[in-house]
Amino acid sequence: MYAIVEIAGQQFKVEKDQRVFVHRLDAKEGDKVDFDRVLLTDDKGKVNVGAPAIDGAKVSAKVERHLKGDKVIIFKKKRRKGYAKKNGHRQFFTELTITGIKG
Repeated sequence: MYAIVEIAGQQFKVEKDQRVFVHRLDAKEGDKVDFDRVLLTDDKGKVNVGAPAIDGAKVSAKVERHLKGDKVIIFKKKRRKGYAKKNGHRQFFTELTITGIKG
């Protein structure tokens, strides 16, 4: 069984015991969180599609840890103008383990 769920403004296809990296959530490590914005569920070929979400469906997950992603370097340059700007960014992520899907 899998589900398509919206977490922090993004859609993820999740299954039980899967690890997912999402944008930082306001939850402590070890907490259990529920997501009720389930857009689609599939149980061995039986597909249930919401309009836009399925009533009563939810995905349960456990917060494993908070971490930072890889550094992304942003470099801007205009030739012959003496303009060069270097900037970096590291995104904050939360690692979730999906504990259950209730359709």
